[in-house]
Amino acid sequence: MLQQKLDHLPVEPGVYVYKNAQGKIIYVGKARSLRHRVRSYFQESRPLDTKTQRLVSEIADLEYIVTDSEVEALILESTLVKKHQPRYNVNLKDDKSFPYLKLTVNEPFPRIFITRRIRKDGALYFGPFLPASYARRTIKLVNKYFRLRTCNLEINGKMSRPCLDYQMKRCLGPCVAGLCTREEYGRAVEDVKLLLSGRTDELIRQLEQRMNRASDEMLYEAAAMYRDWIAMVKDISERQKMILEGQDDCDLFGYHQEGSQLALEVFAMRGGRVVGRREFFWEDLLSFDPGEFFSQALNQYYLQDSFTPKEIYIPADIEDSEVLEAWLSERKGSRVYIRSPRQGLKSEMLDLVMRNARMSFDTRFRILKAKGEELLKPLQEILETDSLPRRIETFDISHVQGSETVASMVLCVNGEMKRSGYRKFKIESVKGPDDFAAMREVIHRHYENTLEDDEGNLPDLVLIDGGKGQLSAAVSALDDLGLENQLVAAIAKKEEILFVKGREDSPVGLPKESPVLHLIQMMRDEAHRFAVSYHRKRRELRDFDSELMDIPGIGEVRKKVLLRAFGSLERVKKAGFDELAPYVGPKAASQIIEHFTRSQES
Repeated sequence: MLQQKLDHLPVEPGVYVYKNAQGKIIYVGKARSLRHRVRSYFQESRPLDTKTQRLVSEIADLEYIVTDSEVEALILESTLVKKHQPRYNVNLKDDKSFPYLKLTVNEPFPRIFITRRIRKDGALYFGPFLPASYARRTIKLVNKYFRLRTCNLEINGKMSRPCLDYQMKRCLGPCVAGLCTREEYGRAVEDVKLLLSGRTDELIRQLEQRMNRASDEMLYEAAAMYRDWIAMVKDISERQKMILEGQDDCDLFGYHQEGSQLALEVFAMRGGRVVGRREFFWEDLLSFDPGEFFSQALNQYYLQDSFTPKEIYIPADIEDSEVLEAWLSERKGSRVYIRSPRQGLKSEMLDLVMRNARMSFDTRFRILKAKGEELLKPLQEILETDSLPRRIETFDISHVQGSETVASMVLCVNGEMKRSGYRKFKIESVKGPDDFAAMREVIHRHYENTLEDDEGNLPDLVLIDGGKGQLSAAVSALDDLGLENQLVAAIAKKEEILFVKGREDSPVGLPKESPVLHLIQMMRDEAHRFAVSYHRKRRELRDFDSELMDIPGIGEVRKKVLLRAFGSLERVKKAGFDELAPYVGPKAASQIIEHFTRSQES
């Protein structure tokens, strides 16, 4: 079957897909001529590198798609690689995505909000924002000055009253007839488009005209408003870090590779300044050829990124640079260049990116991400156990002066946190601030359930956030369950020393630069974060229950509405009638204000 397909391959450009005996896609490639490219893999006279030899040995089937051009083949290849993530392709995966601002100009009354996914839906997208905080800052400015809506309501002008955003002057209120005309709203949308598109000079000219007109008509309050808008636009145009078209827009790529591990660093330079960076990591590269690697990496990077700079600098020559340039130029609408400078300023910038890639590599693979025996073997030696502590469960207690005491358990497997294994507990038997009793309860409850569960796994190590007292409480609870041989340790916060069951009088001190200490701190801090967040939720619910449920007219439904709208009891206390009424009605709003007024007077 495979040989028959090889004999009948067309000479046109296209994409070829290799599958293994199980039918799984293992490699996707593009070709100027499918016949010549695909057959070259199976020619005995052609020397193959180790990776290609392994690939060919696994090929059991072949599929191909003919395209009209190499550029089409390039795009299709990138799309298929991203979708199927074949084992023998370079899969560009990032730990995070960057935010965009979405302006829904495809709607009658456009909204603006932050998104991390671009769709072909007729809306306008601006970004990505580097760093992400500038997206939040920009949308706050837009809400404050231009007052576009952020809700997803159907706007028909039939709402009886506007929401809290209108009362706080953060929305023009198109949902209520008479508050804002379609023309007024449309003008605000056009202003936002000018701002986010970087056409700030044009926007400032328009605002100055409106300010002068308002001043001539002695509308001094409106003139002052436009004056503030102009100052804001000037400020954001000088300081914004959005990706906008500029003379010196370029991306610089650098890497550091050792064995099967690689770190890729990307610097984004806009208007002559480095405004952001991205990092990508590979832990199991089968082989590494710089030209082939960057060819595939650039395909995937610019397939998922909406902005294409004028110039792209990479530290290696790639075979299909002309095809890539043609695709990116067509996408951008102007000429794009891919260069590998050997001298000059851009070469020095590439050296800087390469050095940063080296530091990212060290951080990822030598400090933060040491795995398996490389990380767990030293911990095994410290604990003096016969096997590696691959599964570690860490516990912490959280309360404020003994109220609403809760506990958390987080799971670490082979040096990596597993969120699916996290658990939280409401302490039931302990009254007052007794961390030892609370720790004893949570350990007993959790491992009693683990023993009853047929598929429950006992950990290699139970780690406690605390000192000798918490360690003793945990050991006592485990002994009651017949788990006398369970390995237990506790990490004391201030001294950062480790107490181990059976050796409590000889705590272990770990060097600050020790990867083992970093692992223990990571687990301890994560357990603390998880416990504190749960405690905060419990406390907020308690405050709402204790205060709001005493107010006539406030039941479970209205309590939940207020919690969702204001977030905390303090914000409800400070809210005025106009802020409360849209959510609970005028009568209940008056009762809430009256209740808290009486509380303050008493």
